[in-house]
Amino acid sequence: QVRLVESGGGFIEPGGSLTLSCAASGSFAEIYTMGWYRQAPGKRRDMVAIVDLRGTTYYGDSVRGRFTVSRDNNKNTVSLQMSRLQREDTAVYYCNAEIVVSASLSDYWGPGTQVTVSS
Repeated sequence: QVRLVESGGGFIEPGGSLTLSCAASGSFAEIYTMGWYRQAPGKRRDMVAIVDLRGTTYYGDSVRGRFTVSRDNNKNTVSLQMSRLQREDTAVYYCNAEIVVSASLSDYWGPGTQVTVSS
């Protein structure tokens, strides 16, 4: 019923920039929180950036100052601008949203998009 679709992943050299986008579609009343998580092979899933209902942003320590998250409430989209990318940023990036569907708040995830930083 609710779908999150990411786009913008790919292969990029260290020091480069890349922008990820995520669009929510389906039947829902409201999106409370939107954000991005990432997971590298053998690693735990970590929070990258989140925008809450008030518009307040939260960043993981390893990306603060390099990444910028933005949200368009009219289009139900969230973007992640990544700059000065490092090899350690290589991971599958997942879009996440807390969405009200049929009067219930549920957590939704996109299928993920691969970001590979390598020379």
